Amino acid sequence: MSLLIRILSVAVAVFAAGAACGQAFPSKPIRIVVGFPPGGGIDIVARLLSPKLSESLGQQVLVDNRAGANGIIAIELVAKAAPDGHTIFIGTTGNLSVNPVLYTNLPFNMERSFVPLTQTSSVPFLLYVHPSLPVKTLPQFIALAKANPAKINYYSSGNGGLPHLTAEWLNMRAGVKTVHVAYKGSAPGMADLMGGHVQFGFDAAAIGLPHVKSGRLRAIAATGPKRLAFLPDVPAANESLPEFEVVNWYGMVLPAGTPREVLRRLHSEVVKAMNVPDIREKLIAQGTDPVGSTPEEFGAFMKSESAKWAGVIKAANIRAD
Repeated sequence: MSLLIRILSVAVAVFAAGAACGQAFPSKPIRIVVGFPPGGGIDIVARLLSPKLSESLGQQVLVDNRAGANGIIAIELVAKAAPDGHTIFIGTTGNLSVNPVLYTNLPFNMERSFVPLTQTSSVPFLLYVHPSLPVKTLPQFIALAKANPAKINYYSSGNGGLPHLTAEWLNMRAGVKTVHVAYKGSAPGMADLMGGHVQFGFDAAAIGLPHVKSGRLRAIAATGPKRLAFLPDVPAANESLPEFEVVNWYGMVLPAGTPREVLRRLHSEVVKAMNVPDIREKLIAQGTDPVGSTPEEFGAFMKSESAKWAGVIKAANIRAD
């Protein structure tokens, strides 16, 4: 009888400790790790969310930029972090769904090393060109590229990222040949585009729209299924190139083993923050549509996106650096 009592006492103590752990969260500042330099579209989203999360969680929420290797440096850091909810990775389609089918020797396994939290947003790209390029429409751009094979360069935020795959898909669909120049993030690539060192690139409206308004860049197409509401004069690419549609997305994952109650708390607060009216308005105004899916929905979505882009990688013979 005394043995049974001791076993029950241990079980109650373990349960109480687990409950206390969940109630204590968060017990220190939280990091949202971004795999790109400051200034890119995903960094903008993280920095919009962090103050609201700090307020609701009662702890400082910091954005930690760890650029390089198409997000792999940042993802590995989070994979090795304590699974206590205090380290979150916010990644792109490329980070979370393309890398696993592009690289054969990742230092982590996306399915085993992480648990999905939520898809935060979907982000159609704009096709940006340097103003010196004598084109104002996608058909004009395609005609110029056909007349100048392998002479027009484009930037991307990293090898294998969605901006890279989008440009390669354009090459395939339009029958042109342009040259890839990889950067360690959108911000440095766009800086070189404005400087005329590369001629075009696909990227989020959030990062490039101010430069379009200032005249330093020209936006000639949007990659979503329809025109962006705040840029009605910029055609959707599929208006002149049927079936050419690309929607990037951002999402959050946690280290595997994160307690379920911590995951639920974070999911609730992230979704709540994205639905704050001023946050929603700012996101939508820059072409970023809030999503807020469940962890289960996001996990299934990441797998489906991996399968989709694996086909483009194979067809374009894209290889990891």
